[in-house]
Amino acid sequence: MEISEQDGNIDKKVLDEILNYIRQIKYGEVVITIHESKIVQIEKREKKRFQR
Repeated sequence: MEISEQDGNIDKKVLDEILNYIRQIKYGEVVITIHESKIVQIEKREKKRFQR
């Protein structure tokens, strides 16, 4: 997973994965970790809510 050094665009495969994570979550967050201008990790943290 990396951002192309030539044009600054994100690889379509990585972008698709990020969008899939966003679509799957009702409550939570998607965390993208970047090192030296490269996406190295994507995390999905989902929250489950219960009514009292």
